[in-house]
Amino acid sequence: MKNQPEPELRRAIGLPHATAMVVGTIIGASIFVQPAEITGQVPSIQGVFLVWLVSGILTLFGALVCAELASIFTRSGGVYVYLKEAYSPPVGFLWGWAMFWTIHSGIIAAVAVICARYVAFFIPMSDAAIKGTAVMVIVGLSVVNYFGVRIGSTLQALFTLGKVLAILLIIVLALTLGGGLPEHFLKASSSSSSVSLSDFSLALVAGLFAFGGWYMVTYNAEETINPRKTIPRALVMGTIIVTGCYVALNAVYMYVLPLETVASSKRIAADAADVLIGFGGATFMSALVIFSTIGALTGIILAGPRVYFAMARDGLLFRWVGKIHPKYRTPYRSILIQAIWSSILVGTGTYRVLFTRVIYTEWIFLGLMAIGIILLRRRPGFERDYSVWGYPVVPIVFALSAFGIVANQIITDTAESMFGLSLVLIGLPVYYLWAKIGVRKELAS
Repeated sequence: MKNQPEPELRRAIGLPHATAMVVGTIIGASIFVQPAEITGQVPSIQGVFLVWLVSGILTLFGALVCAELASIFTRSGGVYVYLKEAYSPPVGFLWGWAMFWTIHSGIIAAVAVICARYVAFFIPMSDAAIKGTAVMVIVGLSVVNYFGVRIGSTLQALFTLGKVLAILLIIVLALTLGGGLPEHFLKASSSSSSVSLSDFSLALVAGLFAFGGWYMVTYNAEETINPRKTIPRALVMGTIIVTGCYVALNAVYMYVLPLETVASSKRIAADAADVLIGFGGATFMSALVIFSTIGALTGIILAGPRVYFAMARDGLLFRWVGKIHPKYRTPYRSILIQAIWSSILVGTGTYRVLFTRVIYTEWIFLGLMAIGIILLRRRPGFERDYSVWGYPVVPIVFALSAFGIVANQIITDTAESMFGLSLVLIGLPVYYLWAKIGVRKELAS
């Protein structure tokens, strides 16, 4: 009897779904809850707008870098593949290592807990029940993705459409119910507060973190229809949509509320809704955050397993991790182990420590990815359907910004930063031990 051929991933993600993935994974809960960090650092309307615009432009620069790389490499894995090809397998392995143990799984755990806490607004529950709800959300959305990329991407697109419509609703309410320009807005617009470069830099770091996750659409290249064109278009369109949403929402916040209130508010969307429609802002905000976090989680849970699948296929993880389901054609084992580890992080609460200490390290890899384009262009044989606009200025500016974020984190919190970096670098001896004992050859035989 002939061996049955290995099943392949199903191509089911078109441009609308890919664009929704970019938008949906970026827009989570932070823009509805606490843009206070930026306003507190840059206490002027002009300064706040400038921070969000510059953050959006720098994110667009990163998206353009990813767009060119996505037009060269059409294998699943995205950033992992780009780092592996531009530098070496150990660099790609470190990205996947940090993703699974800390960064990506930590994001899933953190967003799921935020979602559960806002569910508790409607259904009061204990801390243990909140953790249980967060695990249920992770497991439920993982099951959805287990049964097919089309189901997962469609659900994610629907939630993304819903949150964008909610943002448009907030903007329309502000325009129709807000009346003329309020005195506090006119006063703040005419004032010119001086802002130091240090304060602007800190605000910019916060803004760039609010744009996090834009690159995750690249993980699903083998499930994307015509990825050489679809992924670059989705990256550019999605980043522009998010930038527009962020700038518009902050305009609403500062239009409705005094600047000092925006700077101190812990629930900015609710406070703005209270002013526009009366009491009930907390209910509106809680429902919106639940909706938004579920949409973001769906995309994040969808994306991550494709990296572990790609690593297993390359022999950098156990081969069984990369198995594709014969019926649903999803990397079902990668989905399962991601759900299990993220749930453990929720249950133990360790995601807080891991996530806060390690999240900044992703910018090291993103900066290396941007420099990688320059290295790859010097090599013969790489065909691309898209060339990054403004080369080489765009990748260099993005790389410098990424490394600036890392330097800022190390300077402001050296001890925590070194601990987080060491957690990532532990992956290096693991990689070389893996290679030395010949596990890859043994599993392939």
